[in-house]
Amino acid sequence: MNFFTSLLNALPGAAAQGMVWGLMAIGVYITFRVLDVADLTVDGSIATGGAVCVMLVRMGWNPWAAMLCAFAAGLVAGLVTGILHGHCGIPAILAGILTQLALYSINLRILGGKANQALSVDKYPLVVSQRYVRDTNLQNPIPLLIVFIIAVIMALYWFFGTEKGCAIRATGANVHMARAQGINTRSYTILGLMLSNGLVALAGAFLAQYQGSADVGMGRGAIVIGLAAVIIGEVLFAKVFHNFALHLLAVVIGAIIYYIVLQIVLQLGLNTNDLKMLSAAIVALFLAIPYWQSKVSGARRKGGAKHA
Repeated sequence: MNFFTSLLNALPGAAAQGMVWGLMAIGVYITFRVLDVADLTVDGSIATGGAVCVMLVRMGWNPWAAMLCAFAAGLVAGLVTGILHGHCGIPAILAGILTQLALYSINLRILGGKANQALSVDKYPLVVSQRYVRDTNLQNPIPLLIVFIIAVIMALYWFFGTEKGCAIRATGANVHMARAQGINTRSYTILGLMLSNGLVALAGAFLAQYQGSADVGMGRGAIVIGLAAVIIGEVLFAKVFHNFALHLLAVVIGAIIYYIVLQIVLQLGLNTNDLKMLSAAIVALFLAIPYWQSKVSGARRKGGAKHA
């Protein structure tokens, strides 16, 4: 009984945190699925967004303006990765690692040379805070996060229906065919990386406010969480959601499910030091499911052919 009571108390926090990371996972989806690029910049850019937001709010900025600046900082991080990849000939995965490495030092400078900076909801007017996650008033972050995520999904659905958005999708689908159609694939790859990391940094700004601090290492392992959300969403909803906007929604739902699973496991007594290992296991499991499904369906087709 205590297990279920504790789990129910933890579910609102898991849902809110899942939505914050779901916004980050949408950024991962853009590079991983739309652009077909493995971008590891996100481990650094999410911390950059959190650091920029926290320091600006501490300076007296409006939190929404601070979040806009965090988004801009993410765009710059994606631009650097794009330039390293597109104009310097560095493989995308290595370009992301290099940018992520540089961002660690940059984030330390943004945070004033400290590993973390606190942002108390008692002192500053924050957009979201985990303190109110169980409240039944407008201070609860869940309704705002739902509205914001729906707005982001609608904006991305519109953008990827425009000429530039279609060019990004064409570049990711078949870069050689896109070039044959006169698309500057290098420029649109950079644009996709910028948009992805902008959203990741924006998620970092939300996360920093939600948890009440920004930490230079807050993005460590973020790519694993983002991939987990993408894969879980695809495995569970691929046959149901066919619209691009619904694919993005599935990613957010995947992040929420991921954090609910984490809460269940934590309530069962898992050591928090093993969370990274559990995250890797969840990603590996959901990555393997489509492969196993294809093997089973292939075996059934062979069996049906023999009987025929």
